[in-house]
Amino acid sequence: MLEQIVVDAAVRELRPDFAVLLMSAEGLVNGPSDATSEGWLAAAATAADPSDPHVESWREAYTAFGAKPKRTRPSVDALLRRADALPAINRVVDAYNAVSVEYALPIGGEDLDTYEGPARLVRARGDEPFDVVVNGEPAVEHPSEGEVVWRDDRGVTCRRWNWRQCVRTRITEDTKNALFLFERLEPYPLDRLRAAGDALAAHLRAISPDVRIETRLLD
Repeated sequence: MLEQIVVDAAVRELRPDFAVLLMSAEGLVNGPSDATSEGWLAAAATAADPSDPHVESWREAYTAFGAKPKRTRPSVDALLRRADALPAINRVVDAYNAVSVEYALPIGGEDLDTYEGPARLVRARGDEPFDVVVNGEPAVEHPSEGEVVWRDDRGVTCRRWNWRQCVRTRITEDTKNALFLFERLEPYPLDRLRAAGDALAAHLRAISPDVRIETRLLD
């Protein structure tokens, strides 16, 4: 499955330094947040560094495709700004949010069983559906033309590279199989990227000892 995930040439042209560590985790036993997952969030908050140069790299990337990073912040920027008050969501989401904060790294978490076709990172046409909830009701939005988005065969799964995930593919307490996307730009070291992957794998094994994990570096 990881071998089918691609980054489109138009995104490569925009940021040739982009790399993504792909991780699949199959056989998860998720559940409500607990003392362990909340402890990961608390520990990560003590290591949070909003001035990490990786955050500025992501702001520059957003500006390059027309987004306004002060209005729609890269995920890692948003997380680091509220690291002391991150909400506990569920064990798996807490795990990857904690690693994202500790390593100053955007990490996307997706429920693989809700995917239709492989994930791919592209520049949007502008007519792709993006499933959201507005005022408690399901709704459909669309990305801007040229926006960098993750998508599958059905539609956009994450807008503005890593800004906002769609409702359909989010990880819930019932998620059994997940995909994680660790996204890196220069000057972020590749060995630190791999270390972040190892940290999340350790958390996931603590949650689900029998989980099956595979990784692939796409650069």
